[in-house]
Amino acid sequence: MRTWLLPEYIEDILPLEASRIERLRRDALDLFLTHGYQLVMPPLLEYVESLLTGTGYDLDLRTFKLVDQLSGRTLGVRADITPQVARIDAHLLNRSGVTRLCYAGSVLHTLPSGMNRTREPLQIGAEIYGHRGIESDVEIQSLMMKVLEIARIDKVYLDIGHVAVFRSLVKRAKVAPGLEVELFRAMQVKDVPVLRELTKKLDRRTREALIVLPELYGGPEVLEQARRRLPDHAEIRAALRSLKALSERLRDVAHVRCFDLAELRGYHYHSGVVFAAYAAGWANALALGGRYDEVGKAFGRARPATGFSMDLRELASASPNGGARPGILAPYLPKDAGLQRRIAALRARGEVVIVDLPGHAAARAELGCDRKLVRRGGKWLIEKPKSAAKTPRPPRSAA
Repeated sequence: MRTWLLPEYIEDILPLEASRIERLRRDALDLFLTHGYQLVMPPLLEYVESLLTGTGYDLDLRTFKLVDQLSGRTLGVRADITPQVARIDAHLLNRSGVTRLCYAGSVLHTLPSGMNRTREPLQIGAEIYGHRGIESDVEIQSLMMKVLEIARIDKVYLDIGHVAVFRSLVKRAKVAPGLEVELFRAMQVKDVPVLRELTKKLDRRTREALIVLPELYGGPEVLEQARRRLPDHAEIRAALRSLKALSERLRDVAHVRCFDLAELRGYHYHSGVVFAAYAAGWANALALGGRYDEVGKAFGRARPATGFSMDLRELASASPNGGARPGILAPYLPKDAGLQRRIAALRARGEVVIVDLPGHAAARAELGCDRKLVRRGGKWLIEKPKSAAKTPRPPRSAA
């Protein structure tokens, strides 16, 4: 067995990609800070009961579990940081007003969430607690769009849904839990023949509504179609009003490509609007989010909440930003005070300065420097080697 092999869908992040990811992480966290979001750092491990409280069956399946050698209790490796942040807000901060929190860190999944996707996403996100109105939904989605903007990702659009529509239908029809799970799965893949089979014993109005949900996908006209074709439940009316108001408020900051009333991503976790951001040329969503007003209840306070998260690896892959910045090569002269001052001043300006250690002249090209420090007239000046103009830069990472 080759000892250097990694598990499937687990991989190292090499320097070029790591540099891109780290710049995006810093830029995003700085953006959150300027908007009043405070950084929190939950632990990688928790007791599994706390980690999965209020999140539903889907997150349970994605969570690695192990036995704590100190307590004998079952621990979980976090598969999503959002429930941990909800616990911090509800149980530790215990504030009465609006709280804005952000985070960044690794999560681990038992299985990849899609083709060619890692089992160790680098999750970053922002959450608002304590506000129930559409204003916080607009703020969080606008902030998400700004992150994609600083990553220089073009042609971004939103898909928006609302889990309360499906939830209202199954609740009012008193659908058994087992059947609800089957309906949920069929709805996720928009399998209308299966929906017809599963709803045979339900009342006609509910059956017709569940079968038509997968068809309610498209532009603003979908909301009017839904109003006419779905039962006149208060919860459904409120959901449709929220979707219409949200799309109008987002008009200047985001292009809402479609409304999807069969979108139930995070159904056991979210309680209202759900949304996903996509970009042209990318099949996977670059960011996901929604409202989850009930999660904090398990920690003692059911605070209204909305937020989004994204995988920094996916974000770096979609971003056109270049790789590592070329550096400046400095000779190895530790006793030259003038050179050391020049190096320190350049680094203070944010320049990359690499000292050329003795004995490695043949491998200088590997250092990635396109300039060098040379002494001219008693001063250390930056010059570009003549060969640099003829030597192409390394290609950008395809990560």
